[in-house]
Amino acid sequence: MQAACYLKSKWPAPANILAYTTTRLGGNSQPPYDSFNLAEHVGDESATVQLNRQQLNRELALPSEPIWLNQIHSNICMEIDKQSVSNSAADATYTKQPGIICAVLTADCLPILVCNKAGNEVAAIHAGWRGLAAGIVQNTVNYFASPANELLAWLGPAIGPEVFEVGDEVRTQFMSLNPEAAMAFKPSIPGRWIANLYQLAAMILTKAGIAAVYGEPRCTYSNPELFFSYRRESITGRMASLIWFE
Repeated sequence: MQAACYLKSKWPAPANILAYTTTRLGGNSQPPYDSFNLAEHVGDESATVQLNRQQLNRELALPSEPIWLNQIHSNICMEIDKQSVSNSAADATYTKQPGIICAVLTADCLPILVCNKAGNEVAAIHAGWRGLAAGIVQNTVNYFASPANELLAWLGPAIGPEVFEVGDEVRTQFMSLNPEAAMAFKPSIPGRWIANLYQLAAMILTKAGIAAVYGEPRCTYSNPELFFSYRRESITGRMASLIWFE
């Protein structure tokens, strides 16, 4: 495995839980998708994306093909098993079956990986601001048989709290859900705010009952050598965040 291509989640999950986020390094794609793009919907050559996905499967010794989603910035979570196929319209997957891989693609949005302390339930969430505000976290947590206080969450690379500028409507939407969300916004120019996506997600996870939240905030926008960023580049690739259990 090329270590530079992958970030392994650092959290006190059970030993049988495996969770990774890819970087943009070490793949086969040409600019502007260089080089480890794992998304088929961004304009990259389909054959090259398949090469990258085969490399992902091989280097991580995946037990099955990840179930890839048609992500639509929704609050839809779906349970997956051995019969599931890719390209369903959803923004999170949950499974209680070993060897089934939950995966999300991101390039500024926040990937959230979730497991239970028993090591027999996992989920992956694509959490942009729209999904967070619409309830994607709570809808995913609802799939778990384990109580929320038995769950752990890991936050992956996303656009950082120094550069994620949004409008009044975004701040208003989050504050309507939780007035304390105001703490996650700093004023920019009139009518614009700098939002802390990590802080917003942590608040929502806590409200959902998950107190065990981990992750190293790493800004996709500010690290062009390591991460794709849609806001920085517009036409670009996507990283994958994956979780499964043995």
